[in-house]
Amino acid sequence: MFYRLVRSIVSMALSLFYRIEVTRRVEDFGGPVMFVGNHPNSLIDPAMVFMITDRQVTFLAREPLFRVPVLGWILKGINALPVYRKQDHPGLMEKNEGTLDAAAGALKDKRAITIFPEGRSHSEPQLSDIKTGAARIALKSVKSGQAMRIIPIGFTYAHKQRFRSKVHIEVGEPILVEAVGGLEGEAEQVWVRTLTGKVGDAMRAVTLNLESWEDLDLIQTADKLFALRNGFRDKDPERLRLFAKGASMLRSYDPERFDDLKEDILSYRSRLEVLRAEPSDLAVQFEGSQVRAFILRNLIGLFFGFPLFIAGLLLFAVPFLFLRALALAVPVSRDRIATLKFISAVVMVPLWWTGLCAAGWYLWGLPGMIVTLVTAMPLALYTRYFIERRRAALNDVLAFFRLGSRTALRTFLLTEGERLQEEIQRTADELKPKLEAEWRQAAD
Repeated sequence: MFYRLVRSIVSMALSLFYRIEVTRRVEDFGGPVMFVGNHPNSLIDPAMVFMITDRQVTFLAREPLFRVPVLGWILKGINALPVYRKQDHPGLMEKNEGTLDAAAGALKDKRAITIFPEGRSHSEPQLSDIKTGAARIALKSVKSGQAMRIIPIGFTYAHKQRFRSKVHIEVGEPILVEAVGGLEGEAEQVWVRTLTGKVGDAMRAVTLNLESWEDLDLIQTADKLFALRNGFRDKDPERLRLFAKGASMLRSYDPERFDDLKEDILSYRSRLEVLRAEPSDLAVQFEGSQVRAFILRNLIGLFFGFPLFIAGLLLFAVPFLFLRALALAVPVSRDRIATLKFISAVVMVPLWWTGLCAAGWYLWGLPGMIVTLVTAMPLALYTRYFIERRRAALNDVLAFFRLGSRTALRTFLLTEGERLQEEIQRTADELKPKLEAEWRQAAD
């Protein structure tokens, strides 16, 4: 009961904080299962597991979290297991064996567990070294004579610290771990190393795993040009992942060509950034009727929506400013900023909502409290929506003034963009059979 309550509250809060898209390539989540995921966003990552399965999942969390007020109580309430890291407890590492036994016991009972094999949350663009903990737990489980599955999960955050940014959750193909018996000594170590390698390969298949942050700018720009040429939607996490794999492959077998293409694409991106424009902006034709319709639509939106926006802003200015100041004031690492914002919002917003309801009761009695209870949260969400819509409209206006009257510059950028589109298309067509061959080899 407590687990379901926590799952419901956290899932709803995550859906409000982020725009989440889940790709389920595996529908059957029954039996003993170990979910393994990359770890770019601290406590948000395990919370995201609530979004992909209705099963009760046993989480492994670093031991200091169990001593954090409220959070520790929640972790104990959902039966999470403590992990003693060397940097936290150099003298208590032997306790990890008990944690591994408990996790393996959960698998023997045909339950599901979650572990992050990198062993730490981080903001690097590629996976860290995969630790052997997941394989050691699996070994303890399958030695009992029961097979299990390891299911890789890839978390891709568009802007992990930003409210209502996109999150793509990729659920990969399961690794079937057959029951084993009679393994001892060196044979056990070989088995663990082999499975750890498979886990690492499976995780790399569902994550971007870039070599540098500069590569993110490269593949995002290449992807946008490719999408514009082929009429695809502007953002597709799966296609972006293919571009990342293709970039890595091209860098390996033809580094000189990779460097030339990278320089051209990033140079083109820097020119667009000066104008604060996107590749898709260049193809837009500013016709008089469309401009008039745009102006009319936004004037109507302002006329009817602005009063509601002001009301929401006045009601929720205090928690918004508090959360913003907290994120700036508390010294946390980059991968934990989103966690700080999320947990603070989960605590602060309900408290503020309760205070507004109490104020409604005090001023207008029961009707005032009911009206406040029903309207306050939708009003807050609309206020945020209003800001996003007006920001998008402002970007469109700026694109018009930057590009609408600069014919020569726009023509040059369009010509250069078309040349890069052709080169990217040619490279993609060339790499496609190589990527398919690599996938077939990995499957075999």
